[in-house]
Amino acid sequence: MDWLINLFCTDDSVAHIALLYAIVIAGGVLLGKIKIGGISLGVTFVLFVGILAGHIHFTAPTNILTFMQDFGLILFVFCIGLQVGPGFFESFRKGGIKLNLLSTSMILLNILVMFACYFIFFDTSNPNNLPMMVGTLYGAITNTPGLGAANEALTSLSSSFPNGLPQIASGYACAYPLGVLGIIGATIAIRYICRVDLQEEEKQLAVEEEANPHAKPHIMHLRVNNSYLAGRTLKQISEFLNRDMVCTRLLHDGKVTIPKRDTVFALGDEMLVVCAEGDAEAIQAFIGEEMKDEWSYEDKEQPLVSRRIVVTRPAINGKLLSEMHFSSVYGVNITRITRQGMDLFASRNHRFQIGDRVMVVGPEDHVNRVADVLGNSVKRLDAPNIATIFIGIILGILFGSIPVTIHGIPAALKLGIAGGPLVIAILIGRFGYRFRLVTYTTTSANLMLREIGLALFLASVGIKAGAGFWDTVVQGDGIKYVYTGFLITVIPILIIGTIARIVYKFNYFTIMGMLAGTCTDPPALAYANQICSREAPGIGYSTVYPLSMFLRIFTAQLIVLFFCG
Repeated sequence: MDWLINLFCTDDSVAHIALLYAIVIAGGVLLGKIKIGGISLGVTFVLFVGILAGHIHFTAPTNILTFMQDFGLILFVFCIGLQVGPGFFESFRKGGIKLNLLSTSMILLNILVMFACYFIFFDTSNPNNLPMMVGTLYGAITNTPGLGAANEALTSLSSSFPNGLPQIASGYACAYPLGVLGIIGATIAIRYICRVDLQEEEKQLAVEEEANPHAKPHIMHLRVNNSYLAGRTLKQISEFLNRDMVCTRLLHDGKVTIPKRDTVFALGDEMLVVCAEGDAEAIQAFIGEEMKDEWSYEDKEQPLVSRRIVVTRPAINGKLLSEMHFSSVYGVNITRITRQGMDLFASRNHRFQIGDRVMVVGPEDHVNRVADVLGNSVKRLDAPNIATIFIGIILGILFGSIPVTIHGIPAALKLGIAGGPLVIAILIGRFGYRFRLVTYTTTSANLMLREIGLALFLASVGIKAGAGFWDTVVQGDGIKYVYTGFLITVIPILIIGTIARIVYKFNYFTIMGMLAGTCTDPPALAYANQICSREAPGIGYSTVYPLSMFLRIFTAQLIVLFFCG
């Protein structure tokens, strides 16, 4: 039995370290699946199992724990950045500006409430108290990357803490459970404060979705009645209309063809048009009457086919649809494009990304040629683009290590290993195609890397904090961290949620998604999706999530560097 005792007690052996992480992560993930009232802590339970392991002195060398903690954090935030990158800049359009302003206001309110609790409930002469409140803040808003960023910034101020750095993960752990419950509870409270009728909110969403002229593809069967169009080419008609449309088929003198940009139209021609919903009425009014019967004409000699083709060829990544000249070169039309489950109209300004699914209409042999050009090899999508990930991590670490000296701050300001990779990942996710970087990863692959990184980070933080956690709870300010964390959670949500409803008239389900996204809290989003059959919570969540995640990580470092030194 000596071998088994040595395996658990020799903390510097590779086998011991691997066993430690395996036990902590496996135990945390399994316990995290337990639901109480329909709510679970998920992978975050790894932190609490790590604390238990550290408390019973089942641990590893500090330098190993620090490496695993930092590497896990880098992997986690980089994968988040890749995921949110394509939508980061889009989130500021239209209604997204108001939602992001409300989200930013809530982030600032969280910080203000934290400082208020610090000055009211804690001894401000103790240098450890403010860093511990930062940990409590990030537990209260259930934001783990922010905890990592604050922890990293704190290590650069080690000279300010002669008795050792405070274990801010203890504050995080104390505040986290009530943080999860508080976010959901506060959103429910807003429902009663603003007297929201859930059924009426659902009906309102249904009306808005029907009236919303998204860039979803709309198909019309039209007859050319406008005499102006006689003798005009498709190119001239498109330029005059100044609206994106695709004419997929043309019936002229009893013959069906795929019109090209130089195809000439005549009165009485029938055409099958695909356009954005918002442009349908104007296009129909200009061209002619919409036929009641569905399109039933096909060329018997050269039958036309419709086929979905997947973009998998790296050379196509980032190219504009207009650059490909599908109509003139290949004799086919692109009618719609599906990206991440969303149907998009095939605008000439659409920029292809690996993983796009394209609907192509044309003669079968022509469609096959286009399939060869675009790739259409689903197996390629399963191959991981590891080079992009590690190139991004290299650039992120270099970028995050650039020091910016500001007068009055004891240490140079840096984005660090949390902020640097996050910013670079967002930029690569949005603009990587310009440098021929393939950023596509399957959702499952991205989620796997994120979860592994998060689990390594939480396990390391928990093991390091475990030795002093019990003393913090029993003899220290553990109870204070619990109730001040609850205040940090609830007060900003009640204020911002009420303003969003009463002043800006946002739908309640959109508000729920926005609040969950601002706290980067999936359990709150899951609850919103349970009570709403529409996509409003998901839209609100995804609109504010990218900016919120960036601000949470960035403000964590600013608070520590400006006020904890």
